[in-house]
Amino acid sequence: MAEVQDQAAVAGAPSPPETAAAAVLSFRAQPLYDGPVVPLVEFTSASNTAAVRLDPGDDARALLPHLAGLRLIEVAFPKYRDGRGYSAAAILRAAGYAGELRAAGDVLLDQVVFMRRVGFDSLAPATPLDRAAVDAALARFPFVYQPAADGRTPVWALRHG
Repeated sequence: MAEVQDQAAVAGAPSPPETAAAAVLSFRAQPLYDGPVVPLVEFTSASNTAAVRLDPGDDARALLPHLAGLRLIEVAFPKYRDGRGYSAAAILRAAGYAGELRAAGDVLLDQVVFMRRVGFDSLAPATPLDRAAVDAALARFPFVYQPAADGRTPVWALRHG
């Protein structure tokens, strides 16, 4: 199992638990990546791993030259109120990253729709989420108003072609 980087320096948050494959909610057709995940600082210093972990203070743009070789980018959410992971996801998807993008840590049901909109396709919540509740939350709003990484067609485009 991968070693989880300590998050104590980020907003006084404790380390999120390691993500076990059984606790991960996936919205991907491909199997989940279950190999080692290294922090960005170790990845950029000389790593041949296929998975990297972004902590809130990390710059997602540092991964742009390496996107083709990555199977998983795990973005840490040490506290629900820390939204920097949304920006990281948007940057990575806008740059063309098509691999698994996982939100890990303090992931709440209220955030799932927004996480899916910015491009997260797997979730590793510290506290398990009920899959039926997640599916209900995702189905609650059938229309969206702006384009995003999830590829859903905005309602205005449906109306006006």
